[in-house]
This record gives sequence, C-alpha cells and structure tokens, in this order.
Amino acid sequence: MNGRSRVLDSLDHRSGGLAADIGGTLVSGAHVSVVADLREHYGLENMPAKVIEPYQMLGEVDGELMDIIGVDAEPVLGPTTLFGFENTGWKEWRTPWGQLVLVPDGFQVTRNGEDTLVYPKGDRESKPSGRMPGSGYFFDSIIRQDHFDENALDPEDNLQEFGPLDSVGIDHYTREAARARATGRAVVATMPGTGLGDIALVPAPFLADPRGIRDVTEWYVSLVSRQDYVHQVFEKQTGIALANMQRIKDVAMDNIDVAFVCGTDFGTQTSTFCSSETFIELYLPYYRRINSWIHENTPWKTFKHSCGAVADFMSLFIEAGFDIVNPVQLSATGMEPRHLKAEYGDSMVFWGGVVDTQNTLPFGTPDQVRREARERCDILAVGGGFVFNAIHNIQARTPVANIAALFDVIKEYR
Repeated sequence: MNGRSRVLDSLDHRSGGLAADIGGTLVSGAHVSVVADLREHYGLENMPAKVIEPYQMLGEVDGELMDIIGVDAEPVLGPTTLFGFENTGWKEWRTPWGQLVLVPDGFQVTRNGEDTLVYPKGDRESKPSGRMPGSGYFFDSIIRQDHFDENALDPEDNLQEFGPLDSVGIDHYTREAARARATGRAVVATMPGTGLGDIALVPAPFLADPRGIRDVTEWYVSLVSRQDYVHQVFEKQTGIALANMQRIKDVAMDNIDVAFVCGTDFGTQTSTFCSSETFIELYLPYYRRINSWIHENTPWKTFKHSCGAVADFMSLFIEAGFDIVNPVQLSATGMEPRHLKAEYGDSMVFWGGVVDTQNTLPFGTPDQVRREARERCDILAVGGGFVFNAIHNIQARTPVANIAALFDVIKEYR
C-alpha cells in the first residue's frame, strides 16, 4: 500500500494503514529550523533547507525526509508566496537566529534596527509588507490601509488580488500536479482565491498598494456592521474562484486528490471569532457553492482549516460541504476527541489533532509525546476518517527528540 492509497482509504472512512502528513499543506508542515534539525537527526546530507513560505518561515519537507518519516501527502502550492513572489531562483540567506537557508530570488529584505522587513513582490520601492522582530522566527503583516475612507468604501478594492489564472499560473498547476502525482503520495492542491475572509490574507502582504478594508480589526468589525459589503466581496471572489478551478480541472483533475479550499480561522483558544448566525449569513452560501462545484465536477475531497474552539461549527462545516477539517485543536475549549469522533467522525475526516504543538510537543518529554499521540490515534483513527498530523505547523525551537518520538508512532500504527 502506498501513501496515496492510505490517504484515500482514510478519506473514504475505510480502515487501513495509518495515513500521515507533515508538509502536505501550509498548515500541516514545519518551521524551516525544524526541517534542518530533522535532516541532521536522521543523518541526511547537511544542506540549507528551502523556505517555501516566508510568511511563516515554513521549510520544505523534501522527499528524503518524507520517505524516512512515512509521509503520505504531497503539496501543490500556489504560484506565489504570501508576499507575492514566485518560489524560484533560490539563493542563500542567513536568518536572524543564525541558520543558513534558501529563499526565493524575490525575497528582498532590509533591516530596521533588529527587525527584518520584507517587500511585496520583491519590490523595494514599495512599502514593506512584513516584519520579523529580531527575536522572532516568522513574519507578521504590516497593516497598510492608506486609502481607507469610511464613506467611500468600494468592494472592488477588496478584490484587487483576485482574477483569472494566466498562462503562467495554469502551467504551474499542470506541472506541479504532475510532479506531485509521480511521488506516489496523495496530492493536496491549494486552490486559488477560495480563502474567504482569511485573516492572513486580508492585509494583502502580496500587494504593493492595497486598497479596501485591510486592517484586521476593521475587517472583523465589518462582519457585523458592513455585511452587504462583505457579501459583495465574497460573491465576486467566489465567481472568480470557480472559473479558476475549472481551468485547473481542465489540466490537472486526475492528478489531484484533495483541494485545500480555505484557511479562515473561526476559533480562538476558548471561543469563536463570530457567531454561528454570522457564519450562516456570510460564509455558508459561498462555501456551499465552492464545495458543491468541486464535488459535482471532480473527485477531489475538500479541506477546511480552522484553528481553535470550533466544536459548535463542525456541523456547519459539514453542511457547507467540507470533507476534511484541520488542525483539530483538541487543546481548545470543547474540542474533546471522543465527542468529536462520535458526533462527526462518519461525515468529517480529522486531519491533525495528534499532539498539542503549544504544550506537549515543545515542552513535554518524548515519552509524553508518544503517550499523547497514541491516545489520540486510538480514538481518532478507528474506522478511518483520520490523517496523522500535529495540531498545526511544528514551530521553531521544538526539541527534535520530541518530534522524532511523534513520528515513531506512525510506524507503530502501521
């Protein structure tokens, strides 16, 4: 049984070999420093790790590592990073914590005191759109809302970044999906423009001069006070996304297994960012359209990422047509694994939830990591509908012995 078969069995809620992921998406991977630590731990050649998403400083989990760990998911990312430049033309860069990494040629930075500033599309003539503190390990968006006028808001301004895939984008998906299919792992493709209201995208760190509502707080206010505006944005964004997915289907349908649809977070540690009524009013109609189109026109399963305490939203995710939920933050309020599996396990695939990346993985012992991972597998893996993965990306400074202990559990359950 190869990796793809394990994932497909799990997606169809069939018992089989344990499916596992690390690096298959931008929300199930590892910090670039973790990738380097793992390569050293497993005795692989010492070489700079690639930063495939500078915003989070995520490292490429390469084929060698995937084979050693037992990874079953292969990513097809979008044509550009969150800062708007392509992952091409690799060059060396020394991080603030001293690691030598490879970054794309478009990764253009300057220093401001101890901070590192990064520029949209690699254009240093623009204002910087991201900042990494001197003591930090990833970038934060710089809010640039220079054109905001409460009395003259135009939904078109929040649609700057959405448009038809050009020939370069289509070629990218064609080439990347074929490459990923050849690995024998299940292919998870990030769909363009389907991230409705994703708060990481609202500030538009990929645009040189963003217009519209780009402040995080102002956007959340708009979910209550400017719902007509948000509807207009989501309506047109969804139409553009559906047309682009048709283009991807035409060139890569048989080379994709999972469509990563949306990374919008609805949960906090203890509650939700919006009410269920707001979700039903603003998000549900457009998620339904997107997921229905995918299910009616392709064999792909649909992937929804949402951190936090979203137990009360699980039925809404299912109603919206999502097949997969990630990262299954079981440390958040109300996210009790036995309840989630019993209540929603027949309809939803749990992609994650294996170990707490805020507490156990970074601060526990290897034995504690193994114990927690086994307990979660014993609950969530029963009858399929589960992909082994940590709760979100593995962060910098996580002890490599703990990470290796986590991956040991994959082999135990196969």
